[in-house]
Amino acid sequence: MSNINLIDSFQEFKDFKNIDRPTVISVLEEVFRSMIRKRFGTDENCDVIVNPDNGDLEIWRTRTVVADEFSEDDDLEIELAEARKVDPDLEIGDDFIEEITLESFGRRAILAARQTLVSKVLELEKDEIFKKYKDRVGEIVTGEVYQIWKKETLVLDDEGNELILPKTEQIPADYFKKGDTIRAVVYKVDMMNTTPKIIISRTAPEFLQRLFELEVPEIFDGLITIKNIVREPGERAKVAVESYDDRIDPVGACVGMKGSRIHGIVRELRNENIDVINFTNNISLYIQRALSPARISSIKLDDEEKRAAVYLQSDQVSLAIGRGGHNIKLAGKLTGYEIDVYRESNENDEDVDLEEFADEIDGWILDEFKRVGLDTAKSVLALSMDELVRRTDLEENTIQEVVQVLRAEFE
Repeated sequence: MSNINLIDSFQEFKDFKNIDRPTVISVLEEVFRSMIRKRFGTDENCDVIVNPDNGDLEIWRTRTVVADEFSEDDDLEIELAEARKVDPDLEIGDDFIEEITLESFGRRAILAARQTLVSKVLELEKDEIFKKYKDRVGEIVTGEVYQIWKKETLVLDDEGNELILPKTEQIPADYFKKGDTIRAVVYKVDMMNTTPKIIISRTAPEFLQRLFELEVPEIFDGLITIKNIVREPGERAKVAVESYDDRIDPVGACVGMKGSRIHGIVRELRNENIDVINFTNNISLYIQRALSPARISSIKLDDEEKRAAVYLQSDQVSLAIGRGGHNIKLAGKLTGYEIDVYRESNENDEDVDLEEFADEIDGWILDEFKRVGLDTAKSVLALSMDELVRRTDLEENTIQEVVQVLRAEFE
């Protein structure tokens, strides 16, 4: 009795990355049943036996023995004379069982079966990859950079599956080369023309949340909850945390001794500044914490319009706004309130340092004014336009724009 080893016959299937062996065996059985139907018209009287351990295949065909010249269907019946050529002891009504060898189907049929098998297994593999990653959306994955294009980077996971990291999902300071190991979060999984497209991200808030879960055991264990995360990738992030155990300081636990826990996250995010704050249902206090590191003097809330008027000393305004306006923008996203910043009037400090306008005026322009000894708003406004043009190396249009900004401060 000759066995046909499928693993040897079909070399492509020695190593299945994403399909369990029983599923592959069932696919193999179906492919060979299809071959049987094409050759004999039916597979009802055939048994296909596949050994799941070594891939051996046996095909057995059963026909009923009938009297000579009384066979109505040669695929289901065999005449007595023909049957006794194989087994002289057979009688009418007995079952005639014979083994069908793979070779008997012919080379063309085998090649067709091979092609069908390849197609079905690849289709199954794609479905398995899709299902696997669909269930992993929001989880961190680690992969190796395989290829870098202008708009996206191709990453391979530990099983060789392709992951796409678009440029829009990369931190601005990210720089990768082939072979680099990177971490990202599974962001979106789609099926494009029967092929799974797995998008990963390093800019999604979920990525920062998963990093905190990895670095802070109290978050992973549920003792500390992350209530909200907002990010300007590569620049700044704000994380609101809450502890249900009064004995645990959530901010201290997230930062760690001398910043030991948060430093690893900051490095992963290309030195993104991370503010960890205590969550509270007291909106005024929440906004104050969200605007950290600025110190707020007072707040007026409009709960209906979801707006907050925040008053600060002059030296705190630039801190509240932050470089590029990132701090105040993120504070608004975190709290859900539109935040307006106002300087408090102070009779003893009527002038304003030019550095306070860093969010409105480019730094190189401010440096030019300071170079000629003009370091406050009123010192600039005290001079005529001609004098300012003469003293500085700035265009008149540039100076006019600066003057408008400074005058608005005192109106």
